Amino acid sequence: MDAVRLKVFITGASSGIGLALAEHYVMRGAVVGLVARRADSLAAFAARHPHATVSIYPADVRDADALADAAHRFIAEHGAADIVIANAGVSRGALIGQGDLDTFRDVMDINYFGMVATFEPFIESMTAARRGTLVGIASGAGVRGLPGSGAYSASKAAAKYLESLRVEMRPLGVSVVTIAPGYVRSAMTEHNPYPMPFLMDADRFAAKAAGVIERRVRYATFPWQMRIAGMLLHALPRWLYDALFERAPRKPRKSG
Repeated sequence: MDAVRLKVFITGASSGIGLALAEHYVMRGAVVGLVARRADSLAAFAARHPHATVSIYPADVRDADALADAAHRFIAEHGAADIVIANAGVSRGALIGQGDLDTFRDVMDINYFGMVATFEPFIESMTAARRGTLVGIASGAGVRGLPGSGAYSASKAAAKYLESLRVEMRPLGVSVVTIAPGYVRSAMTEHNPYPMPFLMDADRFAAKAAGVIERRVRYATFPWQMRIAGMLLHALPRWLYDALFERAPRKPRKSG
């Protein structure tokens, strides 16, 4: 696919992984559509790249109507998207029985329903053209339920949706890519009160992610060490997992 003509739509594009992906594709000469809640950050990105084709759409991914409007405006201006990356996500510590029900709902609404709502308005044009790639950002945290991060772990386990979608889209000519990063240096991880092995810079992650998206790899984990760690974590018997993680440091509640 000709990089200069790529049309890429990214949510959660104002910081962290989303911003790094936006920078990567702009540097490749792609047309980019960027969604985030922070309009000022999106405007600043566009200002930094005055010669690039950047369309910005301030919106909250919990608002499906606003996402649909952004998608339709992008398609009307640039044509069917080649790549749609549902990246918007939050990580907040939460405990049941501690008044954190709103946190559980928000995390699921953003990380899971926001992903579904991001893809929904692009399906018709992609299937009509019989091309395009839908990309969901999952997480190694979806492998097991991490204590203190039940909301986040559940939302990332729900990214199994991408597996269903991949099989559904396959006969229609549309690819689905799942990317499950380990720890990536960003605002989401900077206050984590525990070790983050194999911490990866966001720009390095973006370059690797773009590579697997281009090759339409079905599932990828970065860095590679986290793929091995995830396999081992998944294989732990429950009694051993409970013993090892009962006293593990936990993400502060309602942060990030």
